[in-house]
Order: sequence, then C-alpha cells, then structure tokens
Amino acid sequence: MQRSMSLEHAVEAFAGLMVLLSVVLTVFVHPGFIWFTVFVGVNLFQQAFTGFCPAAMVLRSLGFRPACSLDS
Repeated sequence: MQRSMSLEHAVEAFAGLMVLLSVVLTVFVHPGFIWFTVFVGVNLFQQAFTGFCPAAMVLRSLGFRPACSLDS
C-alpha cells in the first residue's frame, strides 16, 4: 500500500526548503536575502494563529490532501 504525502507534511517540507534556500542565498548571493528568511518565518507564525497558508492553497490545487482524508 503506497501512502501519499499529506498536505500538512508537504507544507512543512516546503517551508523547510524555503528557509534553507533563503539562508543559502543570504550567505552566497547577497545579505539582503535575510528578508526572505524573515518573510518565511512571519508566514509560519501567522499560519499557526490564523490557519491561513497560501502555500497550502497552492499545494492543495496540485493534488495534496489533508492527512484526515488520506486515512479513509
């Protein structure tokens, strides 16, 4: 039985990738990319309180489903 990645895990993976990418860009391209890191952090913080996540909307349209719908 193959299990698909849930929407929640896809959002976490995407956020982690964006943080790593922003740090690499800050170190190797330009220090101004630190604002990209800040942007990702602020989005994660606001999502924790509001439940609104633009990345989740995009990932949902790409076919990712919430964990509760994968269990059934």
